[in-house]
Amino acid sequence: MLRRAVLVALCIGLGLAWGSSSAQISEGSKLVVYTYESFVAWGPAKFIKTEFEKQHPGIEVEFVATGPSRAMFARLVNETISGGTPADLFLGEVNDVPRAKKFGLFTPLKPEEIPNLRSVPKDLLLDPDLTIVPYEHGFITLVYDSTKLKPEELPKTFEDLTKPQYQKKLIVQNALTSSVGQSFLFWTIYNYGEGKYLDYWRRLLPSILTIQPGWSAAYKLFTKGEAPMVVSFSTDECFDARYKPLLLNSQGYRTIFGASVIKGTDNPKLAREFINFLLSPEVQEKLPDTEVMFPANSQAQLPDKWRTCAVIPPNPVIIPLEYVAENADRWLDEWARLVVTGR
Repeated sequence: MLRRAVLVALCIGLGLAWGSSSAQISEGSKLVVYTYESFVAWGPAKFIKTEFEKQHPGIEVEFVATGPSRAMFARLVNETISGGTPADLFLGEVNDVPRAKKFGLFTPLKPEEIPNLRSVPKDLLLDPDLTIVPYEHGFITLVYDSTKLKPEELPKTFEDLTKPQYQKKLIVQNALTSSVGQSFLFWTIYNYGEGKYLDYWRRLLPSILTIQPGWSAAYKLFTKGEAPMVVSFSTDECFDARYKPLLLNSQGYRTIFGASVIKGTDNPKLAREFINFLLSPEVQEKLPDTEVMFPANSQAQLPDKWRTCAVIPPNPVIIPLEYVAENADRWLDEWARLVVTGR
């Protein structure tokens, strides 16, 4: 009963609600993959579906992406406690793994079950239980429109970003629904600590034009010219040379996306085969041009242009997952109260 109450509270806290689903999936017929909207909208989903179905005749892959990453995670939680989810796999960001473990959502895997895992560097394997298998990684930074801001006009530090000249010039994502927004929040906590990060956000709020539910919505406004800066990725220049990374404090926040098998799926073998295929060079080499992220498989070849356009921050940072597990719910609640009330 307590576990159910906590799960319900999480979903209410995120402000999201979906109806339950009683769909049953039979091994060998259909594989349902929950992921984030950009993975389907312009990511590699179509290629993966086509090629995986070719290799598995009679199998249908269905990607479900009705929102950003954390919104899809909330949907998965809600369906699970409401009678069952049709999802077999979840593709999302590593910082949600501690919450998933609290609620027993994902199945721990063994390295031998995912042969292509041997080509993934160990520093990407943040979860020792392997409930998430990394398939791509990158760095959260600010990104600026080089036609709107000159290099000498850019903020260099988090404190610079609070100066009056940057009022309403930044677009950010909602930390409750967006993995990018959550990572940016964690990045500020990394720099300011428990006692001061809320004070920093109070100073930052005047610089924020809007807080969007996910990366896609935020980036769309940015490319329309609504504001000259957005929270995004250090590799965005590979997508369009006009949009360049801005490394506050010479940092970038490490972000890792991975695939997880839903506990209780009727398709465990097929789900593991899907993850192994996701880590194959043929899929991994699609990620730079579709996801604009670094592939997790070290054997995957990067496009030639990435030698100059893909920026690796000199000081990448990340809050350890065990610390995230202990504090994230409180951080998110405190942040949400602040951005709603301004206090």
